[in-house]
Amino acid sequence: MGLLIDISPTVSPAIAVWPGDVPFRREVALDMAQGANLTLSAMTTTLHVGAHVDAPSHYRQDGESIEARSLDLYYGRCQVVAVDVPRGARIRPQHLRERLTAPRVLFKTGTFPDPDRWNDDFASLSPELVDLAAAMGVRLIGIDTPSVDPMDDKLLESHQALARHDMANLEGLVLSHVEPGPYTLVALPLKLAGADASPVRAALLPAS
Repeated sequence: MGLLIDISPTVSPAIAVWPGDVPFRREVALDMAQGANLTLSAMTTTLHVGAHVDAPSHYRQDGESIEARSLDLYYGRCQVVAVDVPRGARIRPQHLRERLTAPRVLFKTGTFPDPDRWNDDFASLSPELVDLAAAMGVRLIGIDTPSVDPMDDKLLESHQALARHDMANLEGLVLSHVEPGPYTLVALPLKLAGADASPVRAALLPAS
C-alpha cells in the first residue's frame, strides 16, 4: 500500500455532475480488444467533474483563468477538519471545534456521500467562515461536496469571499475514509489556457 491517500472520486459515466452541466463521456477511437495496435480514446466532460479546483474566472469576470494560478496553492501543509452540520447548512465559525492551523483546510461534512448520486442538500461554506479562515492564514479551502456555496445561491457568496482574499478552493472531494488531522495536500490543476476550472487527482500524505 502506498503512502498517498486518494481523496478523489472515480470519474466515469456514472459520476454525478451539476444538473445541466456536461456529463462525462469517453469515446474510444482505437481499441486493442477490437484488433487495433493500441487503444486511443477521448473524453468530453465539464471541467468541474469530480475533484476539481475553480479558477477565479469561474465567478469573477476579471478573474484569473486556471493556468495563471500558482501551483503553490495546491500543494503543501494541510488540515482535515470534521464538522457536524445539517444537510443544506452553511458551515459557520461557530461550527468549528478546533483552530485552523494550516494554510490549506479541507472540511469533512459527510453531506454528499455518493459521488454517483446527486443530492441538492449538501453542506457548504459561509462567507464568514471564509473571512475567518483568511484571517488565520488559510490560502485554500476544500470541501467534500460539489460546491463551497449552496445549490440555490445565485450570488455565490462564498466564492466571492474567496475572491476577496485571493484564496483557492477544492471541491468534490471524498473524505469519508480520512481521519481529521494534519497532512500534506497534492491537488495540482492542469495548465488549461483560459479555463474556469480543472479536474485534479487529489491526494493526502499523512504528516510524519
